[in-house]
Amino acid sequence: MKKIILFQGDSITDGNRIKNNTTDLNHQIGHSYAYVVTGKLTAEYPQAGLQFFNRGISGNTVQNLADRWQEDCLSLKPDVLSILVGVNDVHYTVCGDKQLYMEHFCETYARLIAQTREINPDCKIILCEPFSFCLGGVAEHWEIWSERLQNIQQAVKEIAVRCGTWFLPLQAVFDAQLQTSEASHWIWDGVHPTEAGHWLIAQEWLRFAQKNNILGLE
Repeated sequence: MKKIILFQGDSITDGNRIKNNTTDLNHQIGHSYAYVVTGKLTAEYPQAGLQFFNRGISGNTVQNLADRWQEDCLSLKPDVLSILVGVNDVHYTVCGDKQLYMEHFCETYARLIAQTREINPDCKIILCEPFSFCLGGVAEHWEIWSERLQNIQQAVKEIAVRCGTWFLPLQAVFDAQLQTSEASHWIWDGVHPTEAGHWLIAQEWLRFAQKNNILGLE
């Protein structure tokens, strides 16, 4: 019996995955942390029936996820759903002309969870914390960027508690690495992880999933 694990989010999850031919198994998962997680688990548990999907799309906000949720989540009927979104909700308000309405963000995010549970009440859902470093274009607006990102981070944590999902902290994971190397080793432009950064996310995701027996592999 197949167990479907779905990664959702923006460019950090997308990893330049191929989108017009999902039968191309060499590229459908992209080259983000989702690729690292997929490779490790399918190699270590070849008989577990794990089937991984990546539906991250570069530039997406939580509203963009909502607009495509039927096709890119509900139709797949995931058993495990991992979402990493929020940094573009900050980006478009700091570097663009959009407003950040926290109430709308929270309501939309919570609705995605509710809709997912309607089609699979037993779906295990992980909300990953968006993260950033003071680098690149982000550094030019760091004071307001940092303030709004912290609001989003707190909101995701509160949504996880209110909706009874798991919350995976990531900002502190990256911050801890600043004791060993410079920020650009992990996140090259303030938002997008390097190869090392994606490995860091994957390690933390795998550790968290094992600790909470999310995949049922123990």
